[in-house]
Amino acid sequence: MQEMRDYMRRVKVLVVDDSIMFRKMLSEFLDEDPEIEVVAMAGDPYQARDMIIRFNPDVMTLDIEMPRMNGIEFMKKLMPQHPMKVIMISSMQQTPTDYAIYGAVDYLQKPHDMDGDAIYKWVHEELIAKVKAAYHDKLVEEKKKQIAVSPNNFKRKYNNKIVAIGASTGGTEAILSVVKNFYPNIPGTVIVQHMPPGFTEMYAERLDKECRVKVREAKDGDLVEDGKILIAPGDKHMTLMRENGRYYVKCFEAEKVSGHCPSVDVLFKSVAKAAASDAVGVILTGMGSDGARGLLAMRKRGAHTIGEDEKSCVVYGMPKVAYDIGAVQYQEPLENIASKIYNILNTIP
Repeated sequence: MQEMRDYMRRVKVLVVDDSIMFRKMLSEFLDEDPEIEVVAMAGDPYQARDMIIRFNPDVMTLDIEMPRMNGIEFMKKLMPQHPMKVIMISSMQQTPTDYAIYGAVDYLQKPHDMDGDAIYKWVHEELIAKVKAAYHDKLVEEKKKQIAVSPNNFKRKYNNKIVAIGASTGGTEAILSVVKNFYPNIPGTVIVQHMPPGFTEMYAERLDKECRVKVREAKDGDLVEDGKILIAPGDKHMTLMRENGRYYVKCFEAEKVSGHCPSVDVLFKSVAKAAASDAVGVILTGMGSDGARGLLAMRKRGAHTIGEDEKSCVVYGMPKVAYDIGAVQYQEPLENIASKIYNILNTIP
């Protein structure tokens, strides 16, 4: 039934073109198809990025020749952070390998005659079919992802891997939403949630009752082990350390960093140093920018990084800053993050 509903839902399309006339006609003609809905238009990649975050389209039509940033450069920046189905459109002749290299699923050359009748014919005879084909590919890939994170994969062992999570405003429920989907084979997980002293212990106890894994407020020297989550104490920074092949945490009092103690930046930077490419970093809802630079440090060291998307955030602050500075490799809605973590772990050697 779910698969049938997916195929019955209208395909959400974002049209990106610097020509006002062309994008309006494109949108109007695409909208005439009962299976397609143009959810937004954008005149350049900067507007397009905002529209992607706001509307989460299924397919984007992207002009190559645009001011400020061309479509190719936009693709290079977009795909690592927000993989999606893109159909590149250009007035210039391209070869199939040209658009494939950039990550697009297909390419169309604009009609030579740019009057309304020619564009109408081009949209209905060529573009609509390619939009629907791209959406079909998206559904197939999502189905494969669901299979990839089936319960059978939760039996796998992950050696010397680390999951690090940071959150602030709205984070208590967001963290629960993620970790309640962890199984006992999850790598050792370290979390900073901005909270006053005393509350972190109660929060850890609550999570422990609602999750399949053990959850504790961290104490200095605690080992970080599979199937175990450590929550940073409300008045201390927490860092990840590695010695003789084993991970442990240090908890200590110090000045606030990025406006907070505990600080997500402090944790993430230590994870970058201790675990490097063996780590997965996740930044969830929260005000301010704590964690953004730490997540960037993790990514630069080879870690895989995830940011919660705007639509599911209570406050799209910390994840937005992380996204803006290039720290976020994958942007996901909250409900997908646990599955995404497992998918990533299955790819790390």
